[in-house]
Amino acid sequence: MRICGGKRSMFQVSVPPISLLATIICLTLPFLPPTLSLQSAVNVWPKPRLVSWPKPLARSLSTNFTINSPYHQNLQPAISRYLRLSRTEHHHPLITPSANVSTSSPPLQTLSIDISDLAASLQHGVNETYSLSISEVGETAYLTAETAWGAMRGLETFSQLVWGNPSVVPVGLYIWDAPLFAHRGVMLDTSRNYYGVEDILRTIEAMSANKLNVFHWHVTDSHSFPLMVPSEPELAAKGAYGPDMIYSPSDVAKIVQFGLEHGVRVLPEIDSPGHTGSWAEAYPDIVACANMFWLPAGSDWGDRLASEPGTGHLNPLNPKTYQVLKNVIRDVSILFPETFYHGGADEIVPGCWKADPTIQSFIANGGTLSQLLETFVNSTLPYILSLNRTVVYWEDVLLDGIVKVDSSFLPKEHTILQTWNNGTNNTKRIVEAGYRAIVSSSEFYYLDCGHGDFLGNDSQYDQQAGGESLNGGSWCGPFKTWQTIYDYDITYGLSEDEAKLVLGGEVALWSEQADPTVLDARIWPRTSAMAETLWSGNRDESGKKRSAEATDRLNEWRYRMVSRGVKAEPIQPLWCVRNPGMCNAVESS
Repeated sequence: MRICGGKRSMFQVSVPPISLLATIICLTLPFLPPTLSLQSAVNVWPKPRLVSWPKPLARSLSTNFTINSPYHQNLQPAISRYLRLSRTEHHHPLITPSANVSTSSPPLQTLSIDISDLAASLQHGVNETYSLSISEVGETAYLTAETAWGAMRGLETFSQLVWGNPSVVPVGLYIWDAPLFAHRGVMLDTSRNYYGVEDILRTIEAMSANKLNVFHWHVTDSHSFPLMVPSEPELAAKGAYGPDMIYSPSDVAKIVQFGLEHGVRVLPEIDSPGHTGSWAEAYPDIVACANMFWLPAGSDWGDRLASEPGTGHLNPLNPKTYQVLKNVIRDVSILFPETFYHGGADEIVPGCWKADPTIQSFIANGGTLSQLLETFVNSTLPYILSLNRTVVYWEDVLLDGIVKVDSSFLPKEHTILQTWNNGTNNTKRIVEAGYRAIVSSSEFYYLDCGHGDFLGNDSQYDQQAGGESLNGGSWCGPFKTWQTIYDYDITYGLSEDEAKLVLGGEVALWSEQADPTVLDARIWPRTSAMAETLWSGNRDESGKKRSAEATDRLNEWRYRMVSRGVKAEPIQPLWCVRNPGMCNAVESS
C-alpha cells in the first residue's frame, strides 16, 4: 500500500502517520528544495527519506548522555547497545564535517523515545517509520516511532549522527524516515560451507546497522544438513559435515533472539524436493539419485543429474518422504517463530528423478515430472499452511520451462515467489500472474558471482584466457559491483498495481566458494548498496540516479562499519577519499 511518494517511489508497507508534522512533510516531500540534501556532517546510511538541517550547527553530547524509552523486551537491549555506542564510539570521519560546533550551548543530555504501538510484533509489513528531532536549544532530543522496530531504526540513525572525541551531534535537525520496501534481506547458504553462530550474529548485527530486516537462512542443501531437527536427529547426525558443524536448537534460539533485538526476522529455508542429497545419509530410500556423479560421462547438459556437484531429490512417490519432511517442517516452525516458511522448490533436474526406478515406472504409465512436482506441492503446502505460515518458493515452481506446477496448486493469498533469473522479466511474469514477489535477480543480487567456478579438472582452462574465464569464470559472472547493485530498480517496467506486489529484495550469498574467512568482504559493503535502494531509493530529489553521489557516502559508511568490527572490503583507495573529486570519471566543474 502506498503511503506517500513521488513518481518513482513505491511503498510496500502501510504506515499510519506518526505526527501531524510528519504527515505534512510526507505530503509535500516531492516539492522539497535541494537545501534538504545531506551535508557531510549528516552522513547516515541508508540515506534517510527526509533531512532538514538548514544551518550546519552541532553541539557536544554529554558524557552522561541517556536514552529514555517505554519498556519493550527487545528494545531494551538495543537501547543499551546504542547508548554504549553513542558514548564510546568516537567516530572520526574520513572528511572532517563542515559544521560549526557551539561551545556555549549546553550538551545534549537525553534522547527521549515515544512509541505508539508497543505490542506490534516483528513480522512482514510492520511499521518501521520514525522521526528524529534535535533542537538547537534544550537538552533533550526526540525520537518518535509507531513501533519498537521503527525506534530501532531511529536509534541507528542517531548513532550515525554522533562523531568526534569529545562527541558532538548536529542540531537544528529534523529527520523523517520510512522504508520504500517492507522486505529487505540477505540470504546466506550454510550448507555448502558451514558458518559458526558468531559469524551469523555478526552478519545480523551489520544488517541491522544497514536497516535490513530479513535474514533468509538457506540452512540445508544437498551438500550438508547442519540443522538439528529434534524429531529427526539422524538428518544432522549423519548429514552434517561433523558434530562441530551442527546448529542445535539452542543455537537457533540464540540467533532468533539476537535477530529480535536487532529488528531482523530469521526466515528459514528447507529446500525440497530438489537439493536434498544430504538427507540420503539418514534416509537413502526417500532420495532419488543420491551420491551419484552429477554429470554422467558422455551425456548432454539436459541429461545431468544435478546443476552442480551434489545430487539428490526427494521422491514424491514414497509415502515415507512426507513422514520425514512433515516432521522437519513442524519442528522448523517451532524453532523459528517467523510467519514465512521458505520451501525452496527450485532446480528440479529431470535426470535425477528419471534415475529412480519407481519414478521410471510412473513415467512409463503416462505420468509427467510436472505431475510429480504437483503431487509433492499438494502433499506439503497445505500442511505448511496449517501451521499458520505463508509459503515462499523460488520462482522455478511456477516458471521453469520443463518441471513446474499449475498455478491452481499455489494459492496466491498464501504463496510468495522469489525470483532469481532474467532480471525484471521474471519479476513481471510473477506479478502478472498475481503473486507477490521477492527479488533476488542473479544478474544484480548474487554476491558469489564472478569468483570463478569450483569444478575440478576443467579442461576449458587449458586454453589461455579461454572458456568462461573472461566472464569471471562462473555461470552468473561477472562480479556484481556495488554500483551494479545500487542502480537496480526492482520494479522497473511494472505498472503501479504490479509494483505493489513486489515485497522487496534480497542479496544472496551461495557458499560454494565462501566461508567465514571471506564472509564479511563478500557481503559488505555491496549489500549496503541494496540496503539504501530498498530503504530510500537510488534517485535524488529530481529523479536522477544518485550512484555517483553515493560513492563518497559509501566510502564513509564502509570505513565506519570496519571500525565497528565488520571487515567490509574497500571500494576505492583511501587517497580518493582524501582528495574529493579526484577519482571521478568526469572532472567536476
